[in-house]
Amino acid sequence: MTRTHCMNCGEARLHEFIDLKDQPNGNSFLHADELAKEQKFPLAMMVCDNCWQVQINEFPSQKVLFDDHAYITGRNAPVVAHFKELAPRIVNKLGLKENDLVIDVGANDGTFLRAFQSQGMRVLGVDPSDRTGQLARAQGVTVFRQFWCHETGKSLKQLGVKPDAITATAVFYHVPDLHDFVAGLEEVMGPNTVFVVQGVNCLDLIQKNEFDHFYHEHSCIHAVGPLQRLFNAHGLAIRDVEFSPIHGGSFILYVYRQENPIAESPAVAAAIRAEEEAGLFRLQTYQDFAARVEHNMTELRALLEKLKAEGKTVWGLGAPVKGSTVLNYADIGPDLVSHVTEVNEFKIGRVTPGTHIPVIDENAVTEHPDYYLVLCWNFLDFLLGKYDGYLKAGGRFITPVPSVQILGPGGKPEA
Repeated sequence: MTRTHCMNCGEARLHEFIDLKDQPNGNSFLHADELAKEQKFPLAMMVCDNCWQVQINEFPSQKVLFDDHAYITGRNAPVVAHFKELAPRIVNKLGLKENDLVIDVGANDGTFLRAFQSQGMRVLGVDPSDRTGQLARAQGVTVFRQFWCHETGKSLKQLGVKPDAITATAVFYHVPDLHDFVAGLEEVMGPNTVFVVQGVNCLDLIQKNEFDHFYHEHSCIHAVGPLQRLFNAHGLAIRDVEFSPIHGGSFILYVYRQENPIAESPAVAAAIRAEEEAGLFRLQTYQDFAARVEHNMTELRALLEKLKAEGKTVWGLGAPVKGSTVLNYADIGPDLVSHVTEVNEFKIGRVTPGTHIPVIDENAVTEHPDYYLVLCWNFLDFLLGKYDGYLKAGGRFITPVPSVQILGPGGKPEA
């Protein structure tokens, strides 16, 4: 799907600001003997100068992206910890009662819903992936294998499903049609239902050079201002916003029907004002961002080439989908990064998308390299603790985002 009109406001006022070149689906980890079937797709990002929605130029089919999804929430320790804290916070903030119903869109393996179950909630997941759905059901979480859209919401309403809260964490930018998604919410939300949506915050992304949040699964990246327009068009309203450091900086929005009398928090207007002051509603801001990213990736490749010439060993730490964006854009293959370590069994024993670096079991490593390129930099604090002994023994981390740095013990930068 090549986009010609803005997915939010519908205007033909789209401007490409960064081209990350043709790349494969960053979550498609193939075995070394399967590479002949690897597909690549254009990866360029645009922004609309009418509503300032950031969106992908060409969105591959959802079937290609999500049918065999390799990401497993339960294998990500920082996210599991985040959900254990977030679920009771939402329950308390919304005043949910025992046996109230929580629907999670993009439920994955049910990790978030199990956190709600522990608070006495009834739960239901909606997710298109067969693999993660099986994992969720094996742990007692019912998951409908379905993409969330207008028809999904309509079907749930016809079945008499009446949710008290609907959650969507790190999935609301995985959709080809934003209005179709929100129309599904409209169908099933009652007068007091709250849609709680967590997403990568565009303001953080731009200010911290987090370009690796751009990959094919992400049809768009959200800011509060454009989302306010989107929800208002469907009779919904953002009534509160919070911010979290998860994933390099995320917002958490609380969305109600417009007729719900709950007052809008001053935090909503403050968030939009901060976006405007930071330049999110100016095209030059995005062009400057792209120039910084290109400089950083040139610097990263030069550093890796220098280390190779010195006879140093470099491995990747973590194989997240965002790491695929970094490796492919900077053209970093096994000649510069010989292995990538992972804890997700659905990636181990395979190779990284596009760059074909062997993925090995992090827990089976007995001898470490001289340097780790931290591809899951968004969990740097967790990894600094986990690898404290390695760093104190002389090993070093390299971070590609927000800038290229070599880090020693405690995350202290080195020259």
